[in-house]
Amino acid sequence: MNIKAISKFKKLAVYSLLIGSISVGFTACSDDEETTPTPTNTTARVQVTHASPNAPGVDLLVDNTKVNAAALEFLGSTAYLSVNAGTRNIKVNAAGTSTSVINADVPFVAGKNYSLFAVDSLSKISAVLVEDDLTAPASGKAHVRFIHLSPNAPAVDVALAGGTVVWGDYEFKDGSTFAPLDAGTYNLEVRLAGTTTVVLPLPGIVLTAGKIYTVYAKGFVGGTGAQALGAQIIVNN
Repeated sequence: MNIKAISKFKKLAVYSLLIGSISVGFTACSDDEETTPTPTNTTARVQVTHASPNAPGVDLLVDNTKVNAAALEFLGSTAYLSVNAGTRNIKVNAAGTSTSVINADVPFVAGKNYSLFAVDSLSKISAVLVEDDLTAPASGKAHVRFIHLSPNAPAVDVALAGGTVVWGDYEFKDGSTFAPLDAGTYNLEVRLAGTTTVVLPLPGIVLTAGKIYTVYAKGFVGGTGAQALGAQIIVNN
């Protein structure tokens, strides 16, 4: 299986692993994360997020060992899981079956943290793997990044409401590095890239000092319910 890395980091380190209404949600790492060892010189950590809008609940297998107790549903995230460094076989199976929708060998570097997102529509499901810099923010700051994971949405900018662009010209599977922002409450908006046309308002985004956040565009343009275009926020620490 071919694994393709895009090194430019507005372009994410992306691994292609063969195979409406508006909502803003918050997903924190589970309490299990606090008992998960930090990366060492022999291990790495990976957090897995289900971001494929029309895919069913899934099981996650690392080297053929299931690591989730309950099915991971759309918009769900695991805690950071400790994995041995090196190339690990990652399978994403339809929950309760041996049918793999993603099956790939993925390299993990000792001492690093990663996020793996199952993305795109079910018929084209793939995975995006990014390295997570979990360095603690400076006093009074939060760290935030944006990832475009809406399969049929056009290229977008993320800006302060009515104001400055914070992240510019992101296509599907593009993402930013973590950026420091002052703690506080922000009104953001997702715009068609290079325009002032707002496709997704993001009001009342609360950033707490010392926290690290991933904001990602989710769902389909024209989707309904949970599958509608929206934004999800993961608290990475």
